Amino acid sequence: MSTQIQVEHFRKALYDLLDETFDNVHGFFLDPGTSMFETLATISADEASVPVGGKCATLAAQVKHVAFYLDVLEQSVRTQKFERQDWGKIWRETSAVTPEEWAAIKLALRENYNRLKALINDTAEWPSEREIGGAMAAIVHTAYHLGEIRQALCCLKT
Repeated sequence: MSTQIQVEHFRKALYDLLDETFDNVHGFFLDPGTSMFETLATISADEASVPVGGKCATLAAQVKHVAFYLDVLEQSVRTQKFERQDWGKIWRETSAVTPEEWAAIKLALRENYNRLKALINDTAEWPSEREIGGAMAAIVHTAYHLGEIRQALCCLKT
């Protein structure tokens, strides 16, 4: 009996969890209608421009940060170059957004998410915990920020 996980089983589980996080709730950990893109569809540029908690970064910065994280993750895995990043830049520089800027931020998130899915599809082997952990971190990291966004929306919409 083999103790290895088949790549296709791992890839399918990873896709399902990513799909739930970003697009279509399957009931693993989110409630219906609360995936990232479903949530973002309900947020206007004005709402995206409001700082979370009144003192923190805006909702737009939260989304831009997730898009940046996915981009760095995908590029790092493809190139095997894990360079230092200025993770604070987005928090410092993203404030109020126009409707066009908000649309561009959401589009960048979608594009980076699609590139991550392509990377997973292109990955024939998962040789170490680093690669598996990176893939799982995309889900966990995004879910954290999705929670921040959804919590802030509760405050904005009441």
